[in-house]
Amino acid sequence: MKTNKVLRKQIFEIIKNQIELNNPPETRQTYDRLKGIGFSDLEVKKLIGQCVAVELFHVFKHKQPFDEKRFVSNLNKLPEEPFDD
Repeated sequence: MKTNKVLRKQIFEIIKNQIELNNPPETRQTYDRLKGIGFSDLEVKKLIGQCVAVELFHVFKHKQPFDEKRFVSNLNKLPEEPFDD
């Protein structure tokens, strides 16, 4: 699948903001956990980005608010791919 560079940049910006603001703290914890088991910075951002994309999909496609519980659950499952529980 061809990567949309603009969307990828925006998702990486969301991840950066979540880490810097420690909101939610699970984003930083997940980043540190995955780096600690050997994933590169880019690999970690791509994995966390999948979780962000799931939430963006629900916000825009289904007009649902951001679901922090689902987001954190998906973060905790990484490096397994996130699902729409």
